[in-house]
Amino acid sequence: MTTTKDNLKIAIGSDHGGFAYKQELLQHLQAAHVKDFGTYSADAADYPDFAHPVAAAVESGEFDFGILICGSANGVAITANKHQGIRAAICWQPELAGLARQHNNANVVCIPERFVSLKTAKAIVDHFLAAKFEGGRHANRVNKISC
Repeated sequence: MTTTKDNLKIAIGSDHGGFAYKQELLQHLQAAHVKDFGTYSADAADYPDFAHPVAAAVESGEFDFGILICGSANGVAITANKHQGIRAAICWQPELAGLARQHNNANVVCIPERFVSLKTAKAIVDHFLAAKFEGGRHANRVNKISC
């Protein structure tokens, strides 16, 4: 799948459970403008400390998309989705990442490092960044998400 990641501004973060894949994804995304919001080691860390800054950076419009990684992706997704302008989707297959963008206009992808291979994680990111929101009937639904 071809991506246009060269022109995108991407915020990325993880806790210790996603640190290894985050390091690999930083290399994978080297053509894009990527800001690493931490963690910066495999030492135990609290996922909200990284999910909130990534979500805030995307919500403010400073970054186009966010990538969050933790062991299950649940913690980072729950945290990111507390931000009103964020639609964070847990994806364990590339096709889900594409649909999250196409149908839900997701702006943060959450990857469960313990449950996907590194190859799959890279494909998830590529599909997510390449997909476009389809609008139409999906826009009506997305507009009903915020409280």
